Amino acid sequence: MMQTMKTDNPGASPEAIQYHYDIGNDFYRLWLDSTLTYSGALWEEGDTLESAQQRKIDWHINQARAHGATRVLDVGCGWGSVLRRLVDVHGVERAVGLTLSAAQLQWIMAFNHPQLEVRLESWSDHVPDEPYDAIISLGAFEHFAQFASSNAEKVEGYRAFFARCHAWLKPGGWLSLQTMAYGDLSRDKHHSDLFIANDIFPQSDFPRLADIAEASERIFEVVLMRNDRSDYVRTYREWFNRLRAQRTEAVRLVGEEVVARYERYLRMFSYSFELGAFSLLRLALRRIDRLRK
Repeated sequence: MMQTMKTDNPGASPEAIQYHYDIGNDFYRLWLDSTLTYSGALWEEGDTLESAQQRKIDWHINQARAHGATRVLDVGCGWGSVLRRLVDVHGVERAVGLTLSAAQLQWIMAFNHPQLEVRLESWSDHVPDEPYDAIISLGAFEHFAQFASSNAEKVEGYRAFFARCHAWLKPGGWLSLQTMAYGDLSRDKHHSDLFIANDIFPQSDFPRLADIAEASERIFEVVLMRNDRSDYVRTYREWFNRLRAQRTEAVRLVGEEVVARYERYLRMFSYSFELGAFSLLRLALRRIDRLRK
């Protein structure tokens, strides 16, 4: 099922999302794992990139209490690795994914999987056919507020997302969320911030942990939060090394300028997470069923 997005989304536009994610599936296949999972992995000793990514996906599925569920939503579903694991491994009857990337949509539709539904649609326009048992969102929250927005505007946009999730979930439902966030970095705009906003993730900006807490307050109860920034250091370094190993083919596919931009991005982000400027937040949130005025 394919739907297009309206223009009132508080976060990045479809064009901004496609600038990053629609460079080409073949390009991403060079340096992501075989499932094309594009968010920080959950590493243990002896892991490959793929096993660490599967561990991360399973962790979020378990935190969302999605195993064996009837309907699960993946907001920002990427190339479908969470969707496929939900139905193929965790016994979910129906998995619905939202993306703004036409390339990702085409990739998932090519699975021709009867239990998967993918929509070219923003969360702000999503109207589910039925309530969901669980919601998962990995690496999409970074695009829910624009770089130029004030902090109050960002929190308002995040709160709108949490309110939508609350409305979509059945009573007792859970939301498992993963996002990059600002760590010990001031709100002043740095050169690295401008590089992110202009060259990597246009119209996007990271949240702070306090923003998420404020935006979800009295809508969801934060039951678990962990900062696994060292896992993203290792993930970014693995991606960088894999891209460098395939550099000649990458340049053939997308050109020298794009490859150099991604090398800078992967290297910069690994350092930023290592130094604590960025955090990798993983949160399990339980729907508050009886909202208080």
